[in-house]
Amino acid sequence: MTPALRRDYDSDPERWRTTQRVQASYSRAGDLHARVAERLSDAGCRSVLDIGCGTGNLARALPTSVSWFGCDLSPTMLRDAPRPAVRADAGNLPFTGDSFDAATAMYMLYHLDDPLDAIREAHRVLKPGGWFAASAHSRRDSPELDSLIERGGPGTFDAESAPDQIGSVFDDVEVFAWDLPVYDLPDEEALRQYLRGWGHRLKGDLASVTYPLTITKRGAVVYGRKN
Repeated sequence: MTPALRRDYDSDPERWRTTQRVQASYSRAGDLHARVAERLSDAGCRSVLDIGCGTGNLARALPTSVSWFGCDLSPTMLRDAPRPAVRADAGNLPFTGDSFDAATAMYMLYHLDDPLDAIREAHRVLKPGGWFAASAHSRRDSPELDSLIERGGPGTFDAESAPDQIGSVFDDVEVFAWDLPVYDLPDEEALRQYLRGWGHRLKGDLASVTYPLTITKRGAVVYGRKN
């Protein structure tokens, strides 16, 4: 059985904070949440359920004309999230059907043993014509690290499997994919922070790396519409 990515936001919150620091210090790309927020706002969505909301990056990116509601299973993430937000399981959302114009699952479905449960729940709580957006990294992400890190098989949800999984529930599927250099790591300490933040297990020798090191990021946001 394909393994889900471990959920360590409560047991190891420093890993998440390291990810945020690395993004702030070394990324040359803009925040993906801002792009998704703009896409949903332009589609006329005025209420958004942010499933697996984390600390609320999407809430801060949305215009004030759009109502945001967050839910997450992690008490640690919810502690720092905007309000309103509730603790909830993505596979059993505490909302009635046809409640929201949009629902998002940003970088979280790969934590679930069966992402389709959450995708179906998102479909249920959306109004007719509502949009769902889910993001994930590619299984071919950060190829510059192939000789340095251990790589397992495909997870339960990634950029390659996302269109088919979302398309099995939603109509009018759209894919926005990326494959571009994003991180410029100046030295070994920056690389160690990157590896720590993304939870990579080292197998190679960091002494062999030449700096600055550019890391390519690959992934996708997949949108689906409820007819």
